[in-house]
Amino acid sequence: MSKVSVVLGCFYGDEGKGRTTDYLAQTADMSIRATGGNNAGHTVTIDNVKYALHLVPSGILSNHTIAVIGNGVVIDPKVLIEEINMLKENGIKVDEYLKISDKAHLILPYHCMLDALLEDKRTNKIGTTKRGIGPCYCDKFERSGLRVEDLYKSNFKELLKEQIDKKNELFAANGYDKCNFKEIYKSYTEYAKVLKPYVCDTINLIHQALKDDKNVVCEGAQATLLDIDFGSYPYVTSSNPTIGGILTGTGLSHKDIGDVYGVIKAYSSRVGEGPYVTELTDETGDLIRELGHEYGTTTKRPRRCGWLDLVALNYSIKLNGITYINLNHLDTIGKLDKFKVCYAYEFEGQETYDFTTNEEFLRNSKPLYKEFEGNFGDISNCRTFDELPINAKKYINYIEEYTGCTVKLIGVGADRECMIIR
Repeated sequence: MSKVSVVLGCFYGDEGKGRTTDYLAQTADMSIRATGGNNAGHTVTIDNVKYALHLVPSGILSNHTIAVIGNGVVIDPKVLIEEINMLKENGIKVDEYLKISDKAHLILPYHCMLDALLEDKRTNKIGTTKRGIGPCYCDKFERSGLRVEDLYKSNFKELLKEQIDKKNELFAANGYDKCNFKEIYKSYTEYAKVLKPYVCDTINLIHQALKDDKNVVCEGAQATLLDIDFGSYPYVTSSNPTIGGILTGTGLSHKDIGDVYGVIKAYSSRVGEGPYVTELTDETGDLIRELGHEYGTTTKRPRRCGWLDLVALNYSIKLNGITYINLNHLDTIGKLDKFKVCYAYEFEGQETYDFTTNEEFLRNSKPLYKEFEGNFGDISNCRTFDELPINAKKYINYIEEYTGCTVKLIGVGADRECMIIR
């Protein structure tokens, strides 16, 4: 049986997981999305055409890869159908390759309303995208959620009305407008018709692919430091974008996992609230944001930018069993005259190399930096490690020495072809 290659983000998301998955999917038979919802976005550029994907696995862009939305994903049908139509308009064979788990949970309009209501009432804002992700997962674990398979049950109307009636009581008590049951029911019955050809038992589909020795890639959403358990709680997402979520969100077992690619940028970024040790709130941070086009794929929010944090990276490597690093935006950091990397923290006067998501620790830790020379020049045409300038090589070598992990993929530009494979 074949093994699954997994792509995971090591920090706060937006590291470039989509392009890594797209690269691996060029020789893959199946690409799987395991967690999250349309609060995440993967941007892939192919032949100067930019694709912003929020739910469909980016492997589908290879036009020969089965793209599976796993059971751990929460799906807004309206967003998914819009994405399907966009892909079809661009010549992607969605009807042939897209598969949707019947066990994936549905985001409904009341989830988005609840998301906004809860955020409005928080004293300390989380920075939610208000896409309904958290409330949908709440319903899932409270066992009152609706799954894709429920769309096709004879009692779907009754199941939906029960949930809307409960939510409307809450909205009325807080002075919010109620959900319109008739409108939602009509919309979701129409969505059900459109999505039905894609819905199946993806667990057996995935395991049959492994049994048939197919090449399978699993692409992560969000990233390690946004994990509901292992991230900087409460400033996290509502699922497990670490290796554990890959298993529970697909039906894979630990024995099915092969290589795990940890994706990072040559600097770091974060969207939303929460502690961020290496954040730059000065002109340098602004410059990195502009050079790297650091604005959210889904939200368009400007990302907070800072230096690469190797203390946090080692934490991510331990948690996920990462075997290879994919370093993106090397071209971006190389445009600076000089840049830094964090090799340790200073906390209460002591130097430490151990990362913890304790909020007090993160907010009171001072990053300790090593400085590197930049000015790489145009490296977008480099296709081997040897072709890189010496300053770029020194930076990559230092990352490898510090982490003990090979930097196997190196992004040197935005386009699909701008990748060095070692």
